[in-house]
Amino acid sequence: MTVWTVRPEPFDSAAAAALWRAYYTEVSDRWYVRETGEPTPPAELERGVAAESGAELAPPDGLLLVGRYGDVAGGSAGVRFLGDGRAELTRVYVASALRGTGGGGALMAAAERAARDAGTRELVLDTRLDLVEARALYTRHGFREIPAYNTGPYCEIWYGKQLLNA
Repeated sequence: MTVWTVRPEPFDSAAAAALWRAYYTEVSDRWYVRETGEPTPPAELERGVAAESGAELAPPDGLLLVGRYGDVAGGSAGVRFLGDGRAELTRVYVASALRGTGGGGALMAAAERAARDAGTRELVLDTRLDLVEARALYTRHGFREIPAYNTGPYCEIWYGKQLLNA
């Protein structure tokens, strides 16, 4: 039986970079197709992938978790420490071919554990309204809608979760 394992990994590892590219491509294409009827133009895709290195997920400011389904790097979740007992969940992604295998739950549980272990009392995140699968994952794991805590061109809804025993 194949199981998910989730461990911290450098944000710039080969697996992390491949997962970031896949995640960014999927969410960018979803937006572009909705807005223009076409996928993300290649040059725009390359600019977007390069613009966010993930360095904010390097310790001590954060961490990146990579999930493997057997030997396949198939998902990621980032935790960025905001201070005052808060952390932001980001880059939650499971490769489309591995969805439905428990990866989302494994990544969410590992991210919450890591945040709690670092003294986080509240985990927050922002997302887009059209990412309904992600929103469903967050609410299944106890996240509730909260007021906006940041701004950005793709921030449309915000969620938070109080972590017990932090």
